[in-house]
Amino acid sequence: MSEPTLLNNEIRDWLMDCGLFDQLQLADFAAASGYFSISSVAEGEAIFREGDAGSFMCIIHTGQVAVQKTGADGQVITMATLRSGRAFGEMAVLDGERRSATCVAASNCQLLNLGKDSLEKMLNDAPKIAAKIIRALAVSLSRRLRMADGQLAAQQI
Repeated sequence: MSEPTLLNNEIRDWLMDCGLFDQLQLADFAAASGYFSISSVAEGEAIFREGDAGSFMCIIHTGQVAVQKTGADGQVITMATLRSGRAFGEMAVLDGERRSATCVAASNCQLLNLGKDSLEKMLNDAPKIAAKIIRALAVSLSRRLRMADGQLAAQQI
């Protein structure tokens, strides 16, 4: 077995494990795996910073990631701590805007990465699979927005 096949199998397994892409078939996972990469990030290392151009998104395989924003007074506020299976950075990849927050490894992390260029390539090469992935990301974002709306409403009461 060649090295890329071993790596693609590992990526395929990680994609299947993350729980984000329930709509994909086994063959879809295998095809999608060629567009993702794996990275390791050490605890305390910034994955990206607020205001950066959004050229990639990540899915956490192992570890935790702190989502941070800088307040008006310059204080850094941790908005959330993300765990295994969570995607982050997808807003910038989908809408082309700059990063809305800083993401820092809160522990040693293994991440699946999908670059904006790789997503574009997948849209050209395998549009049905890319559509399923984008739909899953949109559903995930929608759930998070609904949860945030609920939290805001609870604070108003």
